[in-house]
Amino acid sequence: MSAKGRTATRDAPWFAGLLVAVGLAYVLLVLVMPLAAVFIEAFAKGAEVYLAAIVEPDAIAAVQLTLLVTAIAVPLNTLFGLAAAWAITKFEFFGKDALLTLIDLPLSVSPVISGLVYVLLYSVHGWFGPYLQANDIEIIFAVPGIVLATTLVTFPYVARELIPLMQQQGSDEEAAAATLGAGPLRTFWLVTLPNVKWALMYGVLLCTARAMGEFGAVSVVSGHIRGKTATMPLHVEILYNEYNFVAAFAIASLLAMFALVTLAVKTLLESRFAGELAAQRGT
Repeated sequence: MSAKGRTATRDAPWFAGLLVAVGLAYVLLVLVMPLAAVFIEAFAKGAEVYLAAIVEPDAIAAVQLTLLVTAIAVPLNTLFGLAAAWAITKFEFFGKDALLTLIDLPLSVSPVISGLVYVLLYSVHGWFGPYLQANDIEIIFAVPGIVLATTLVTFPYVARELIPLMQQQGSDEEAAAATLGAGPLRTFWLVTLPNVKWALMYGVLLCTARAMGEFGAVSVVSGHIRGKTATMPLHVEILYNEYNFVAAFAIASLLAMFALVTLAVKTLLESRFAGELAAQRGT
């Protein structure tokens, strides 16, 4: 093809500039401005009021509960995601398509519905309610219910990051390891896991951010008990409904900072291991 033909197929500079301008304007309007507004409102009455809202006992309890639920839900979903992706991509079994569909289900069902499912099962008048009440086991309006709801809403993220990559890589390396005498677990730790560690990292980061910010399902099962079952998103709602806007935005800014920290960790790891990541993406 001639140079003239190649030039004719390129987009005009004004068109490329227009696309960039539209993209930047959209990001500014939808992401940057709302995020900036959160921090502006949080510090509207000064740093002392901001700090007072953060160190308030109910706020500390909300932060601790959010971190506790995240610390339980994310490892559970990581183990499930690894096991599900390994099974789906490396083996053939009955119900494989059904498992793929079920993994996607929480992404298409409203989180409120997910919370209502647990209420139906574990509330006082639910399917298992009489048994739980007789044995003095609390799930709904308690921490276990919040953990269950958060785990259900967030469990697709790790698996959905791993499955496409593992399907693309195939099973040749695992088969080679098996011919050399490596068992399934040894093959997983030495072959499979190193090949998917970046996808696993992305899935864990997404799962963590989603777990910390979950509102709908947790709202249904928590009971909004201030200082006990109110996570950070619920505490923001409680403060906002009380017209305590500065305190509400202060806690919201903490949630935003947690999200920015996860993004910073991702960026740091990418910059530090850029060569290895590029090589893996090129395989």
